[in-house]
Amino acid sequence: MSLTQNRVTLRPGLLRTRHWSLRFAPRAVLVCSALLALAAVTTVFAVGTGTYQLSPLDVVRTFAGNGPPGAEFIVLDLRLPRALVAVLVGFGMGMAGAVFQSLTRNPLGSPDITGFGNGASAGALVAIILFDAGDAQIAIGAVCGGFATAVAVYLLAWKRGVHGYRLILVGIGASAVLGSATSFLYVRADIGKAAQAASWMIGSLNARDWGDVRIAALGLVLLGPVVLGCARRLTMLEMGDDTAAALGVPPERSRLVLLCAGTGLTAMAVAAAGPIPFVAMAAPQLARRITRAPGPNVLPAAWTGALLVCAADLVTQRVTGSALLPVGVVTGVAGGAYLAWLLRAERRAGRV
Repeated sequence: MSLTQNRVTLRPGLLRTRHWSLRFAPRAVLVCSALLALAAVTTVFAVGTGTYQLSPLDVVRTFAGNGPPGAEFIVLDLRLPRALVAVLVGFGMGMAGAVFQSLTRNPLGSPDITGFGNGASAGALVAIILFDAGDAQIAIGAVCGGFATAVAVYLLAWKRGVHGYRLILVGIGASAVLGSATSFLYVRADIGKAAQAASWMIGSLNARDWGDVRIAALGLVLLGPVVLGCARRLTMLEMGDDTAAALGVPPERSRLVLLCAGTGLTAMAVAAAGPIPFVAMAAPQLARRITRAPGPNVLPAAWTGALLVCAADLVTQRVTGSALLPVGVVTGVAGGAYLAWLLRAERRAGRV
């Protein structure tokens, strides 16, 4: 299709105007649209689930302002924040996972494995246990912990540049150290704060409110455009530093910017819902298989992460009949099975 009067040209995989052009993979656009629709449907079902059951039609009518009596408070004030946190946190974790796996060129190079998520968790725990912090202070603690871990891992992995396997190995060591620090914080905390921290550390959407929605959304608004703007550089970095440099992409500077963006996304997601495990690892790999496209697949990975967290939240409510089971339990069980499958596939391919 060509709109010559406005000097806009639209062809399969190409959108061009007078001043700029945009290339896209039609299958990736279709996949993102399908994932968005599935996430929206899952969210509607999750909002309608609970002690006060609502049909999907009633939920949609409540969104439009003409729902059943009493449904507006339950849907808009109690359940909708939880559902939005699930979408935003899953979106941010999926995007961060795509960044880290592309930078390390390894499906195991996710924030869960490399310690960046654990650093954000440790920073948030310090705020919860030592300072009895609120939402804003927990978010600040998570960001500080995540970036402190990122700096330490980056410097320890540096040797004439930072390569993927060194980043993963150093990150695994940092994750072990942070796990010990977390255990020490539990031991030193009183029973009430320790119980609160333990529930939060599993990764939970229970009692989420609009403050948590704002925290998760803030990370995406500030850092999402940075990742999307550097997506082309991320594709070049997957080819290796020498190839990226030959194509005009400064490898180390680009890697540093993307690491900071990925760390920030991870930290804000952890601050909003705790460390929900394996989403950042599984979402990019599933997105690559669905889109059948090379490269980081940042947006498909982000929407896959959103769908995974929404689906896990719906499962926790349907299985237990309440919203008390932390969503991290479901993602942990599913992620463990996925990790075993991934390691088996990597072994068959001769990469481990």
